[in-house]
Amino acid sequence: MHVLHGICVDLSHEGKGVFKSEGETYFVPGMFPGEEGDVEFAYARAGAKFGKIKKLDKVSPDRIDPRCKICSACGGCCFQQLSYKAQLDFKTKKVKEQFRKIAKMDVEPKPCIGMDNPYFYRNKIQMPFGKDQKGNLYCGFYKEGTHVIVPVETCFIEDERAKKILDAVKKLGKGFRIEPYNEDEGSGFLRHVLIRAAKHKEQVMVVLVTSREAFPSRSNFVKALLKECPFITTIVQNINSRHTNVILGEAERVLYGPGYIEDILCGISFKISAKSFYQVNPIMTEVLYGKAIEAAELTKEDVVFDAYSGIGTIGMVASSHCKNVIAVEIVKEAVADARKNAKFNGVDNISFYCDDASAFMVRMAQNKERVDVLFMDPPRKGSDQKCLDAICKLAPKRIVYVSCDPSTLARDVAYLNKKYKLQSVQPVDMFPQTSHVETVACLRLKER
Repeated sequence: MHVLHGICVDLSHEGKGVFKSEGETYFVPGMFPGEEGDVEFAYARAGAKFGKIKKLDKVSPDRIDPRCKICSACGGCCFQQLSYKAQLDFKTKKVKEQFRKIAKMDVEPKPCIGMDNPYFYRNKIQMPFGKDQKGNLYCGFYKEGTHVIVPVETCFIEDERAKKILDAVKKLGKGFRIEPYNEDEGSGFLRHVLIRAAKHKEQVMVVLVTSREAFPSRSNFVKALLKECPFITTIVQNINSRHTNVILGEAERVLYGPGYIEDILCGISFKISAKSFYQVNPIMTEVLYGKAIEAAELTKEDVVFDAYSGIGTIGMVASSHCKNVIAVEIVKEAVADARKNAKFNGVDNISFYCDDASAFMVRMAQNKERVDVLFMDPPRKGSDQKCLDAICKLAPKRIVYVSCDPSTLARDVAYLNKKYKLQSVQPVDMFPQTSHVETVACLRLKER
């Protein structure tokens, strides 16, 4: 056992303590700046060294007693031991530092906007299942970098209705002799339980992800689950027979209810299926989109382009503030959902296209079509150069870039900087108790 004594001097962009000892640097989860103590070397990866706390001699004034007593072992909520104010300060600084390091830009973000109650906010819960030596089912989260499930009784960031459902599945699973899936061996039946809960409507979806379609006593299990949890409004069986880390498979079977739930976001109703992309924190999504619309400075004459439009959330929110919206998404199921949502809400000034956004923008530029404002909300990896070049060709007057990763945001803004001036950067805390942060950046086309 290799134990070191030293001090934590900072937090990494992943939220791990930057621990210094004898001229060496180690990254230690759950250790905060100013803390001093003993750290055990755990492992090295990609040239970086990682450790775990053995003993603290000096404790940060920002350290608090976490609600979840297994947050260190689970790793899903690495900041539950950090005061909420310190979490928000870290996220503001994180955005600033990523712009400094990656974009070589001195940017002063606005203070990160936090939640009034930074707990029980997640409307999407997905947990794998295991079985203990007594034959009891348990569920939890995979320990970081492993297939080992850390059992979780109560998760303090998930919708509070989830616990009752998961407890019922554990209890019924044993009685119905349901075997949990073993990822290493590829054996067993129940892979995951996914729960989606509406915030503004009393609707809850349960998705039972199984390794095969054959489900002994299926109807009896569904009846028993509904008896335990009568607030469930739909149950879906998703079949995933592949040996993969991907949670959902292609085939689905609706076992009870309509197969979807409805929720309201910024005054617009959305139908959400098992596979729909929908932001996991609806309270802060409304704040995020509100800041995005505010930054866009939309007028009733503006033509808006919504790249990476998904099921049409931000495009439809923008539609009441502008002339019309062109929304482009490459995933055909998302486009189908988006069209249904627009029709469902009577939004008639938005058009959805299933296409590559980059190619679509290039064609618009070639046809000399006008776009006033571009909204973009790409995946964590950000945009590629092809898309950024297409944006520069199309040359919208304003760009509102919504990002879940400040490092790829900074990289993409640096690339656009030759043609656009960065006007504002607003972090929003979509993921309290974790190191992740969402950011809205607004760019304006430079004068020629």
